[in-house]
Amino acid sequence: MTPSTELQRPSIKTALPGPKSLEIINADHQYVTPSYPRPDYKLVADHAKGVWITDPDGNVFLDCNAGVAVCSTGHCHPEVVAAIQQQVSELIHLCGTDFYYRHMPELGKKLNEIVPIDGPTKTHFANSGAEAIETALKLAMYHTKRQKFISFFGSFHGRTLGALALTSSKRAQRLGFARQVLDVVHVPYPNCFRCPFNKGKCDDGACCMGTTDWIEKTLFNTTTPPEEVAGIVLEVVQGEGGYVPAPTEVVKALRRICDEHGIMLIVDEVQSGMGRTGKMFALDHHEGVKADIVCMAKGLGSGMPIGACTARADIMDWHKGAHASTFGGNPVALTAALKTIELLQGGLVDNSRDTGAYLEAGLNKLKEKYDCIADVRGFGMMLGVEFVKPSTNGAVGEPDPELRDRIEMACFNKGLIILGCGSNSIRWSPPLILAKENVDVALEIFDEAIAESI
Repeated sequence: MTPSTELQRPSIKTALPGPKSLEIINADHQYVTPSYPRPDYKLVADHAKGVWITDPDGNVFLDCNAGVAVCSTGHCHPEVVAAIQQQVSELIHLCGTDFYYRHMPELGKKLNEIVPIDGPTKTHFANSGAEAIETALKLAMYHTKRQKFISFFGSFHGRTLGALALTSSKRAQRLGFARQVLDVVHVPYPNCFRCPFNKGKCDDGACCMGTTDWIEKTLFNTTTPPEEVAGIVLEVVQGEGGYVPAPTEVVKALRRICDEHGIMLIVDEVQSGMGRTGKMFALDHHEGVKADIVCMAKGLGSGMPIGACTARADIMDWHKGAHASTFGGNPVALTAALKTIELLQGGLVDNSRDTGAYLEAGLNKLKEKYDCIADVRGFGMMLGVEFVKPSTNGAVGEPDPELRDRIEMACFNKGLIILGCGSNSIRWSPPLILAKENVDVALEIFDEAIAESI
């Protein structure tokens, strides 16, 4: 499952953005909300195929972002397009919360087969990742009869008010919205590269476990009694926070804590799921650890708006009318999801693992070349590159967000689409059809962009 290599390199024909693109940007400024967190570079898409995006001026870009980890099967995969077209000709909408059609149980059964949850499951269908998170929060509160949640600094779970109470990756996401609507306490995320507890790794290379110690020894004994906590909400790999993977020992400890206190372990796989990390779910990298509730979206529908919250069947036991959505579980979106999973299982998860490892190796070579690259991390095709200022004492340099932004812009001007995350990192989240030939081109451009930006 690899894309055509007929077009080997990006092709930039105009100044960026070009005149036709500028018309669209100016109209957008006039009629569209300014709240969207767009990057400094201005990409305008006209059409796209595979790993290539063409703007209205005919400039062609190599896409290593996939619409922020959404277009898992590439842009307009022919099998996904054909499935959508067939479905649109048969049934577009009926409202699955009031009536029945085959797509809901079909996708529910498929998710039951693949999600990292022990035992039978049930699924609530939504339209986005934030909606899937909102579902999980309501479900955990309903099932446990508790109201408190634990989240992590650097997390992103959405911007709707319930999800926003969990989110803490950027100041702009919270500014202007007064107090949070849910009782959420945040703890430091277990980032061993920049240990929030200033301990670093243990002598054996294991995590210092400061995060779980903080939960058990401080939170549970002061502000947050465990018997009042409905759920711990975890990104196994933080997305907006910098593409930071959680250590296995911490993930296992969180599972133990939840088991000991009747707390739901809610795993947010919105960005990391659907083959993104070289396994179907990021939690699959942590052998033996299962979630109680899993939230999905982004790559699940190959670009169609869909979210899903899958939970143990004995947890999703709420009464009729407790939670529903007019458009959630739309048959067109579900059709796209079913075809997406088929393609993922048919080779794209393997390609994410193998070509992702090839990309990671290339990024690590650049890390050896440039002192400004402090860390390359992640799994599969969910890789983060962290940029820092020069260090004079041998320690890790201070974050360098300005350099990151210059590199991001230089890549765009050369026809490579990447996107920042965290304060000073660049995320690589390409379509899972990316070929090694595409990686070679992307790394060459990235190398040139770094050299020009330092």
